[in-house]
Amino acid sequence: MIKSWMVIGAVTFLVALASNILRPKDVKWFARLRRPRWLTFEPLIPLIWIVILIAGAWSAYIVWERDPGSSKAWSLMIAYLLLELAIVLYSPVTLWLRSLKAGTLIGGIGVVIGLVLTFTVWQVSRWAALLLVPYLLWSPIGTYTTWVMGKLNPESA
Repeated sequence: MIKSWMVIGAVTFLVALASNILRPKDVKWFARLRRPRWLTFEPLIPLIWIVILIAGAWSAYIVWERDPGSSKAWSLMIAYLLLELAIVLYSPVTLWLRSLKAGTLIGGIGVVIGLVLTFTVWQVSRWAALLLVPYLLWSPIGTYTTWVMGKLNPESA
């Protein structure tokens, strides 16, 4: 029998793969952009997102296990999926459109989805809500960084 954590983990992994649909010419474009001096942690960003995605999947698992198969659990799984889509669409959309404004918009949408989801999940499980805190802390930093890069690279904003 397939366990719920396996399904949640597989969906998280498969959706995360979508962020890797990048063209080399777009990656080169992004690499050439000016960055703020304080952006010293850029090499850690992939690891940060891996931790956030794992914590989000664990959070979803806790929520699902509280009331498996209920309409509320399914609704929350859709919200988790929307949040992950906002996370993984950032790179492809920003790079394909070559628009830091688009990246800032997607980041902002993700922050709003994350806040709404966290407050909703808090009513189901405090532990599940706490597992979303790394996203709530990091996402505004990433969104702000993209916004600042837009100011530094007005031709790419």
